[in-house]
Amino acid sequence: MLDFDEEIKKFSPSLEVSQAEEDILQSDLKDISDIVLQMTEDLRGVTR
Repeated sequence: MLDFDEEIKKFSPSLEVSQAEEDILQSDLKDISDIVLQMTEDLRGVTR
């Protein structure tokens, strides 16, 4: 049987996951709400 507490102590995330997480958090990606907001502002002639 697995000792989950012991396995958790040995766990360390892979470098690819850590790097991906860092890149995602640092990037300024637009989501659909940003795109819709920008489209409505463009239609109304509003600038930020």
